[in-house]
Amino acid sequence: MDILKYCKREEADPQYMWDLSALYKTEEEFEKAVKTIDLMADDFKKNYENKLKSADIIKNAMDDYRDIVANIDRIAHYASLDVEADGHNEKSQKRAMTTFTKIADIENKMSFFETELVQVDEQTLEEVKNDTNNTRYIDDLLKKKEHILSKEVENVISKFSQTFSSFYEIYNTTKIHDITFPDFEVNGKKYEMTYNLFEGVYDNDPDTDLRRKSYEVFYNELAKYKNTTAMIYLSHCQAEKAESELRGYDSVIDFLLDRQNISRELYDRQLDVIMQELPKHMRKYAQIIKKEYDLDKVTFMDLKLDVENSFSKNISVEDARNLVKDGLSILGEDYSKMLDRAFDEKWIDFVNTFGKSTGAFCASPFLAHPYVLISWTGKLTEAIVLSHELGHAGQSYISQKTQNVLDNDPSMYFVESPSTTNELIMSRYLLEKATTDQERRYLCGQIISRTYFHNFVTHFIEGYYQREVYKLIDKKEGFTADDLSRIFKETLQKFWGEDVEINEGSELTWMRQPHYYMGLYPYTYSAGLTIGTQVSKMIVEEGKPAADRWLKALALGSTEDSVGIAKAAGVDITTDKPLKDTIEYIGKVIDDIEKYNK
Repeated sequence: MDILKYCKREEADPQYMWDLSALYKTEEEFEKAVKTIDLMADDFKKNYENKLKSADIIKNAMDDYRDIVANIDRIAHYASLDVEADGHNEKSQKRAMTTFTKIADIENKMSFFETELVQVDEQTLEEVKNDTNNTRYIDDLLKKKEHILSKEVENVISKFSQTFSSFYEIYNTTKIHDITFPDFEVNGKKYEMTYNLFEGVYDNDPDTDLRRKSYEVFYNELAKYKNTTAMIYLSHCQAEKAESELRGYDSVIDFLLDRQNISRELYDRQLDVIMQELPKHMRKYAQIIKKEYDLDKVTFMDLKLDVENSFSKNISVEDARNLVKDGLSILGEDYSKMLDRAFDEKWIDFVNTFGKSTGAFCASPFLAHPYVLISWTGKLTEAIVLSHELGHAGQSYISQKTQNVLDNDPSMYFVESPSTTNELIMSRYLLEKATTDQERRYLCGQIISRTYFHNFVTHFIEGYYQREVYKLIDKKEGFTADDLSRIFKETLQKFWGEDVEINEGSELTWMRQPHYYMGLYPYTYSAGLTIGTQVSKMIVEEGKPAADRWLKALALGSTEDSVGIAKAAGVDITTDKPLKDTIEYIGKVIDDIEKYNK
């Protein structure tokens, strides 16, 4: 069966679908696990509520707590990954809803733990911290002590946890299930339209008539749902603001940054420096696109085009496997073995099926192995996307070997560093292998259009826009769909200036991303890539010493904050130098695109 062909899930080739049996082999095993975890939570409450009086009892409680958290993580991934692969499957949807309702109930039973733990005397907690498995968790808990509420209030908030997280589910349901797109016709030929087809095929098709018509059809349909989507987002933001006030934060932004253990200074610097210094380079890039395609003007609809239009190279999954292994071999034998496992044990879902989540991601259940979702297009660039997601997989695979379930996930600020490091190592490897200036120009174009456009433009603009939205929320102002569209359009215009026409419909791009329901996620793409740019450069130039430093940094999980992990890898993010150096590198690659055209 053609892996590129869209089909129903049951019609797809199992060879290219992930295997969730590493989580649970049967439905019965999964259901039994849910019941077991529920009983474990009952025992936890019975054994430890109002009894955290000594270091020994607390140490035992910490062991049991970690065990329950790891198993919750496992059932949550089993339920959610099935829906991500096929959102049209009603059985999977019902299982997920039932599972997350049960998880909310389990977590509510355990909500007493943190509130009681922060009240324990400092000497006892210091003794608990002597067990290094507990150190980071206790330290972080004490840092946020002033924001932890009474047991009764925390219990109430816990009961609403599923409600607070439902806005993402409502958004995703609208996006995946309710929004359907009509077929469209260009120059006498009919084309099918889906989210994945638009974002993976049409939005960078060199045929200007096809590309621009697809934008028109896509955004016209999105517009019908703008008011619903805006109301979902407003409700989500208001819920975040309410909790931030309950916990004593003046700003919802500070509340969300506290979860990342990141200062407001680093957050604002990332957004402000990029807006000040990157646009001149990207506007130059836009003019290269204009010249390459002989366009009268560059519009928002043209920005995803490849700058080297005459070079094309397709790749199979099997060839991509070999290419990724070769490109990332600099990371060592153990890393290569992990990559082999990813393919041999079917960690990756490649197929193009209806109801499958858009984009690509990596999920990392603690008691199994990582899973990667990607919709394969057969383009050479998919090898770079694959290396990106396997970078996430590598981070969790490495950190889970050395850290417990509470310490294995790094801060969101850092989380895109392993993925983008891989991406850039792969890109540099492909450039080394290139034999013609045409191929070099194409690959430099991919570095900009894929790696940096995605992280330093698309997600940066989302992050800049998101900050403006939260400023409204902090001022207790609501917003409508038109307000969101205005803010997004103003952000686009500020970035692109007079060099790019922001055509009608572009302002609705805020509707396309689920990241707004995940806290301050969008800006972290550029933050992670800032670290990734510097690390990949060191690895390529220094070889094994830099690679070893990087692997040791990945093993730290959350036992260090983002500043500490970056420092372990050799990058100092307490200054703006890594960010400015990265922007300078972007400018150099754009200059190389012009150089290789001569």
